[in-house]
Amino acid sequence: MTQIASQPSSLGTVALDRLRVELHSHTHWSKDCLTTPATILQLCEKRRVDKIAITDHNTAEGALELHALAPERVIVGEEIMTTQGELLGYFMTESIPAGLTPQETIRRLRRQGAAISVSHPFDRLRKGAWEEADLLRIIHDVDAIEIFNARCVFREDNLKAAKFASERRILGTVGSDAHSSVEYGRAVSLLHPFSNAAEFLQALGSAEAERRYSSWLVHVSSKTAKWAKKLKLKPRLWEGG
Repeated sequence: MTQIASQPSSLGTVALDRLRVELHSHTHWSKDCLTTPATILQLCEKRRVDKIAITDHNTAEGALELHALAPERVIVGEEIMTTQGELLGYFMTESIPAGLTPQETIRRLRRQGAAISVSHPFDRLRKGAWEEADLLRIIHDVDAIEIFNARCVFREDNLKAAKFASERRILGTVGSDAHSSVEYGRAVSLLHPFSNAAEFLQALGSAEAERRYSSWLVHVSSKTAKWAKKLKLKPRLWEGG
């Protein structure tokens, strides 16, 4: 996956016949995010994000909500915590609960016809990271791994994921892992047009990418979101939208 400079595009008018696609993002349905669907759609328009995968923690409800508002722009997804690490599902039809084995989670995703990636596999600070031995057991059962996550504090962890994917000829996904307004569209894949899971995976094979790291302060915003929800504060006090 090649890193290139940002190029302008809009839905329906794409530079070099490529869509700018955000493949890892969250909404207020995630416990550590306060961003509303309306804000996300406004940011996509402003930042020329042609398609966005909504991948809330352990629920597809936020993605389904956004997809109903903007079906051409939104990919229904979920970030699912398994017993050994987190998986990303794309083109889903219903939620999959947390706490299942990776194998059972994958089985349920395949039953929906979903494409599957592995979230930030080697991020040493994430609860949902993977032990390499566990990842190797399921690597041939998934479609891709996330080779760049804008929230990784240690860049070596992204480099390790990219090297792992390259050595095993596994497709790579790129994502902002956006939880707050400043993050949406920071790391995007540039893909040829697609409309379903099979076409999406085909497009990943020739993907290019725009990659920018987020400040470590975005992790503070996630902690703030959790406390805001516990204290039942109004989202607008913390999140623009």
